[in-house]
Amino acid sequence: MTLQEIGGSDYFGPVQWSESSDEGTSWTDPKIIPALDRKPVASHSGLMAGVCDVVPEHHPQTDTVLALGHVVFYRGPKFSSNDQLSRYPVYSVRSADGDWSERRVLEWNDPRGAFIYTNNCGQRIVLPDGDILLALSFGAKSAARSVATARCSFDGETLKILEVGPSIDHAHGRGLLEPSLTQFQGKFYLTIRAEDGRGYMSVSEDGLHWNPKDYWAWDDGEALEMSTTQQHWLTHSDGLFLVYTRKDASNENVIRWRSPLWLARFDPTTRRLIRSSERVALPLVGDGVLEPDQVALMGNFHLTNISPLSSILTVGEWIPRDGARGDLLMAKINWLNENSTVTPSSHNIPINPDK
Repeated sequence: MTLQEIGGSDYFGPVQWSESSDEGTSWTDPKIIPALDRKPVASHSGLMAGVCDVVPEHHPQTDTVLALGHVVFYRGPKFSSNDQLSRYPVYSVRSADGDWSERRVLEWNDPRGAFIYTNNCGQRIVLPDGDILLALSFGAKSAARSVATARCSFDGETLKILEVGPSIDHAHGRGLLEPSLTQFQGKFYLTIRAEDGRGYMSVSEDGLHWNPKDYWAWDDGEALEMSTTQQHWLTHSDGLFLVYTRKDASNENVIRWRSPLWLARFDPTTRRLIRSSERVALPLVGDGVLEPDQVALMGNFHLTNISPLSSILTVGEWIPRDGARGDLLMAKINWLNENSTVTPSSHNIPINPDK
């Protein structure tokens, strides 16, 4: 697991890693990944190049861990949009003997990504031959971002883009952000954050060429009300689920409705969420109507399958208007029967209890 302290909106400390050998019950003390620490930008005095939105995933063909995020620039004690240079994916690789590599860049020499291209917070797919399929969000400085998927080679050291498919476009706000991929029953699925009160999904036969996107909706056709927040897949051999945030009577005054985290089953035939299957994966704590500033936000999260019977959902919560405090949380999701009914039960991970 990778984790970072947060001291304000989009203002992250060094990337750290922690490891569990008992299916998430206990974790080692976090340690900094040196390659993903802040580094000075030689051409801009006082500017530091940090890394954020890092996702670590095991690559079985090379027995390595690929930790992929993107670069972000800081000057002083907070994030400043005026100091952002061109942004791009960076990564570090943990070898089988436990050593982390130096920082490397995922190169993409395409003018469409001249200002930004990123796979930040994205779920990706390791294909049978060891290639990696990931989704990029990219755009010019003043244009709405688009999304496309890229097939990459990976030899345990270097990640290299081989092919990028046609783009999915959406001219609203900043466009399409933080896409995540999964594969289920022979098809590829994509879920995408947007800035028009919706989230979007699409389906593909090959993982590169996508059907027209559609907004997330219930099985009765009603659209989910979302507010520029990521969604992620919970994938099991017998069922595909989505974890997300949405507007609800209990959270109507919470920033971007970023609590609680919900989970619902996806119907591959209708490509909609089954309303009756919805569960709370991690609950809203506090009063999201009368005292929303005391509700911890949970908009950035990740899912990991740890066995055929269970998965874990990890999230860094924070209360931005009360000292930027919050805990690191985990929900363990258990598969109960052959029909893939799930029940989430959550607990705090005992990491950094004083922060």
